[in-house]
Amino acid sequence: MEMMVLPAIHAQFQVIWPGFTLDVDLDLPGRGVTALFGHSGSGKTTLLRCLAGLERNSNGFLHFKGEIWQDSERGVFLPTYQRPIGYVFQEASLFPHLSVRKNLDYGRKRVNSGHKVSLDHAVELLGIGHLLGRMPDRLSGGERQRVAIARALATSPELLLMDEPLAALDLKRKNEILPYLERLHDELEIPVCYVSHSPDEVARLADQVVLLAEGRVIVTGGLRETLARLDLPTAFTEDAGVVIEAVVADHDEAYHLTRLDFPGGSVVVARRPETIGRRLRFRVHARDVSLTLTRAEGTSISNLLPATVMEVADADTPAHVLVRLDAGGTPIIARITRRSLDHLGVTPGKPMWAQIKAVALLG
Repeated sequence: MEMMVLPAIHAQFQVIWPGFTLDVDLDLPGRGVTALFGHSGSGKTTLLRCLAGLERNSNGFLHFKGEIWQDSERGVFLPTYQRPIGYVFQEASLFPHLSVRKNLDYGRKRVNSGHKVSLDHAVELLGIGHLLGRMPDRLSGGERQRVAIARALATSPELLLMDEPLAALDLKRKNEILPYLERLHDELEIPVCYVSHSPDEVARLADQVVLLAEGRVIVTGGLRETLARLDLPTAFTEDAGVVIEAVVADHDEAYHLTRLDFPGGSVVVARRPETIGRRLRFRVHARDVSLTLTRAEGTSISNLLPATVMEVADADTPAHVLVRLDAGGTPIIARITRRSLDHLGVTPGKPMWAQIKAVALLG
């Protein structure tokens, strides 16, 4: 009889409150960033608290890399302090009477085994070396949150849980801290569960997406594939669009432009500082894609891709539709009027040209 092989993280939880029920059953990868995404009240934070062991009323089962953290049928429940996790809240919640260094030392004292992330490495990753002697009230909001993340890493967690860590920050502070979160993604092998309702944050940081609505998992899958689906609630908003992984291919110094190559074609953007060969993500919103039957000439739009129509779906208004296209293996979504749909004869299988009016670089 074959042994059942469980995924790195297997979670089943049921939490019943008056007016709300969380009922999930999902598998999560053992590395990379998994975004728990959905509108307010969808159950994102409750699910995160279940993973952390903070929701004692949950029924269910939690397997993490060969260990059982919870099994309600057998009466197993590993308390939070015994789970090798780091938890970052919306508010930094630093100890106000301790310096940055002593806040980090407090986190380090929780370590019972070998360090997966050294304190020096955490300080370097978050760029807070110059802040170690300061008190929390002398830090900006972005600096406090970077210290809070470093403190969570100082515990050498095997799982990092982040509950909307940028929600309390203004746009300037968010843009300050996002590059540091990208460094965590690139340099650490610790799996991260990242709660957010911001499509831009998810597009920039996530590898995997778990879409929640009313306490249930609507879908879980890779970022690129999930954002390109037209049958999900995220598609029916102004934020509908795709994320594309590309490589810096060339710099045009005369016109201050950079060419990014990806399977299916290339796009030209304003000159980037990255060296040739560097990988980048960019986002193309459906509202910034128009369609033509032939390659347009005499247009200011320089990013044109040959593509094949794969699917047409209703949008969030009766005047528009969403069109999913395949550009040499790369999915593209266009939001066009129903009138254009009829006039161009847009149907699955039809070859067309996608005109990309704007590209949003992520990072």
